[in-house]
Amino acid sequence: MSSLGSFLYALGWFLYVICPVAAAVVSIVAWRTRARIATLVAVVLLAVTLLVAAILPEAAPALVTAVTTLAALVVAVAGGSPVVRLLLDRTAFDEQEGVHGGIVVGEREVLRGGEVIGLLERLAVAGAIVAGVPEALAVIIAIKGVGRFTELDNGPVRERFIVGTLGSWIWAAAAAGLVLLTRS
Repeated sequence: MSSLGSFLYALGWFLYVICPVAAAVVSIVAWRTRARIATLVAVVLLAVTLLVAAILPEAAPALVTAVTTLAALVVAVAGGSPVVRLLLDRTAFDEQEGVHGGIVVGEREVLRGGEVIGLLERLAVAGAIVAGVPEALAVIIAIKGVGRFTELDNGPVRERFIVGTLGSWIWAAAAAGLVLLTRS
């Protein structure tokens, strides 16, 4: 391998370790501060890491896989909240936010506890993907659907539920994909 090839190879592995760790830190900052710029930085870092992982020619060493797994789970869980919030802000919902984190429809607050449910949901989704148990995804979505079924009688509530759930799952799957790419 030429010196340029060796440099690029080393740079790739360096980025593959640094970017997910940085994405994890930025995801926590975005989650705690609700800063849009931090959310966008986390998205870019995740995208760069996925790109680097797709290009690397071999499976990662065990230590890299371990660091990436931990960082990916943090990114999936903490980073999902600001990403979903950004998606929901970009979608036209006129409902007032309730005091318990839900939205007020009529005189009733629905979809309460959505952020906590989302944190647990993304941990379960990313964990199922990393563990190689895709069947668990059906159980996760069934639990969420059954748990929210009685609140989904209003069109805007259904839309918010679908946008939030899909955004949450896509983010968690992308973060978990980092780990799968270390194994290829």
